[in-house]
Amino acid sequence: MKTLIAFILLFSSLDFVGSVTAAKNSGNERNQEKSNSAGTAWITSPESKVLFQSSKFSFVAKSKVSHDPEIVIDPSQTYQTIDGFGNCLTGGSAMLLHRMDATSRQAILRELFATDGNNIGISYLRISIGASDLDDRVFSYDDLPAGETDSTLAQFSLAPDKTDLIPVLKEILAINPDIKILGSPWSPPTWMKTNKNSKGGSLKTQYYDTYARYFVKYIQQMKCEGITIDAITIQNEPLHPGNNPSMFMPAEEQRQFIKQSLGPIFAASGVNAKIIVYDHNADKPDYPLTILNDPEAAKYVDGSAFHLYGGKIEALTPVHNAHPDKNLYFTEQWVGAPGNLAGDLAWHVRTLIIGGTRNWCRNVLEWNLASDPKNNPHTPGGCTECLGTITIDGNAVTRNPAYYILAHAAKLVRPGSVRIGSNTNEALPNVAFKTPDGKIVLIVQNNRGMKIDFNISLENNTVSLSLEKDAVATYVW
Repeated sequence: MKTLIAFILLFSSLDFVGSVTAAKNSGNERNQEKSNSAGTAWITSPESKVLFQSSKFSFVAKSKVSHDPEIVIDPSQTYQTIDGFGNCLTGGSAMLLHRMDATSRQAILRELFATDGNNIGISYLRISIGASDLDDRVFSYDDLPAGETDSTLAQFSLAPDKTDLIPVLKEILAINPDIKILGSPWSPPTWMKTNKNSKGGSLKTQYYDTYARYFVKYIQQMKCEGITIDAITIQNEPLHPGNNPSMFMPAEEQRQFIKQSLGPIFAASGVNAKIIVYDHNADKPDYPLTILNDPEAAKYVDGSAFHLYGGKIEALTPVHNAHPDKNLYFTEQWVGAPGNLAGDLAWHVRTLIIGGTRNWCRNVLEWNLASDPKNNPHTPGGCTECLGTITIDGNAVTRNPAYYILAHAAKLVRPGSVRIGSNTNEALPNVAFKTPDGKIVLIVQNNRGMKIDFNISLENNTVSLSLEKDAVATYVW
């Protein structure tokens, strides 16, 4: 383990941007022909300790047949629009960031969220409505002494978020005002629950309307703080009541809550935040379909959210096919501490960045943005091995595998990009996009287990390239 940690720390100490040779010298006439267009390759290769470094490449006119694998781009095939790539800004992440000195915090926030220069441009955040299990304590916005209730929500207050989360969000919004924010609750106030406990239990039916108004108050009061909540999910991991906090909410209950209370109360209140259902693993696609198959519930629903701690990413496409008018989102996946750059980078890019978007997701979110060197903070019973995208130790920052996973998508596939066609290849999983400014972006992962030579073709132009084993590249031109 010490060797692995040293390996990761060595990677994080390398310069963020350098130059690498992305294009191979293939030794044939194509490389001698006049270039038709130039592009930039961003490479992460654990094999050669290259971390998100850039180089130039050039397309040339196709003139000879190559026997290397070929990725063919087809901009005429268009799919979903992309909302962004990013993280879950947990309360614990915000606390660690807020405790940094102002200069250090501003530097890392710019690196994470700004779009210029060498910054990676995270464009989507998920935050918890109340505490998640990666806060330093459990709380809601209407906590009361045992036995008391507050059906009018007279004591509702965002005060627990005003210490760390809201100030950090305001700094992020000053850097990137267009970032999208998704809110997800881990539990309602305990007095609304059948077991009066932050862990497990269910929402009492008598509080359906009250809980719907709780969401409305949250969205409205965040708006007063200058923070727009673009969307909410109704319950984080509704089939996992063993976390702290958590709540069990089967599909039938979520469907009833939406059509009886949440949907009508959002409409009556003028709240236009999207309602996204499920927010759990891909092994239960029947959960969102139970809701979407009910027209009275579905009319209020924008789409479905998924994690991948169970099931396969391909299970999302049948959900899209059943309701192509509804959107799909990928809202959480952890990296387990201490992290393994080669394995984590390969799996997450292949399965989530590429697999998620190929299966209709409008976003892909990694889990915790920041943790300390001991993977704190967390609630009693919360995750003890959730590695942050960055590790914060005072003012010192270590960049972990999720940093590079996100960089390959967030920096270059900007919000408003549209997924376009590219052929599938088992050795070279890939996904292509056209950006709002007309550029083509291709993300490729070497899944062969050895160095691979290949070509990218667009219309009558081609470029010959190579990737080392487990490497990831983002090509933009």
